Order: sequence, then C-alpha cells, then structure tokens
Amino acid sequence: MNLNELIASCKKNDRHSQSELFSRYKDVLYLTSLKYCRNEVEAEDNLHDAFVTIFENIKKFNGKGSFEGWMKRITINKAIDKYKEKKPINIAINNDILEDTNVDWDEETISLDTILMCIQELPDQYRLIFNLYQLDDYSHKEIATMLGISEGTSRSNFHRAKLALKETISVEMANPKKII
Repeated sequence: MNLNELIASCKKNDRHSQSELFSRYKDVLYLTSLKYCRNEVEAEDNLHDAFVTIFENIKKFNGKGSFEGWMKRITINKAIDKYKEKKPINIAINNDILEDTNVDWDEETISLDTILMCIQELPDQYRLIFNLYQLDDYSHKEIATMLGISEGTSRSNFHRAKLALKETISVEMANPKKII
C-alpha cells in the first residue's frame, strides 16, 4: 500500500492501516522524541502521545507538504507541551558570555550515541532550545514564541547549551565509559 492509500485508510480509522503507519514511522519519530526527551522512557511516552494525536488529527492532513514532516512537528510539539507543563524557571540572560563557542571534536572518535546522551543530559530548557535551533532549524524568534520566552533568552540559553555540551563531551572523551 502506498503512502497516500495508507493515509486515506487511516482517515477512515482502519486499525490495520494505523498499525502499518505506526510500524513505518515509529523509529524515525522515536529518534525525534529522543532528541527532545530526557531519557528513553520519556521518549517512548512522547512517541505514544504523538501517535494518538496523529491518528486523532490525520483527517486534517491535506496532502500539502511532507507527511513525515507533519508527524515530526506533532512529535516535537508534544515534547514541548510536556516541557511547558513542568513550568520551568527561565534562566537569566548574561550578555557577558555571548562570545563565540565553537565545539571542536573529532567526529570519528565520538559516537552518535554519546553525543545524544550528552544532549539528553542538558537541562530541559537548554536541550529544547539546542535541538530546535541546531538540529531542527527553527529561528530564535520561532523558539521564543513556542516556549513563551524572549529571543534574547533563547539566544543566551542556546549559547549556554553549547558550552555545557562542549564540557560534557570533553569529559566523555577524557573518560569513555566501557560497555560490558
């Protein structure tokens, strides 16, 4: 069944088609969730909630744009909604730290899993802003609107996220954990 047929069947609440859609996209949406969630359990919960919303709203998908992109946006928004429910404390802006912070490491000596683990260890607001800006190409203006913060706070938190990530990766590189 091609994607358009699958979407049409899902719009009719066909359980077999919904199961097939889930099977096709669960891995890519799980990875999206993992970028925004603190750990695997939160990512699994987010994935579940995202698919519930996808199936509830699939009738609204009009075929314009990428279906996978539409589902990723729902998945990201679910993670942001959970973050907002926690009522985070905004971190104050300190303009003195806005110097350039290039993160330099040899891409061949650090695994993607290690980088993901380091990103997951960032404080919630840093992690969200880092992922939205660096990995998903949102502007600071869009991030500010999504999270209900100022653009300056978004920029400052992105900068601080890079510093924290650089430090965490440096520590990881100096003390790699052995898998048994």
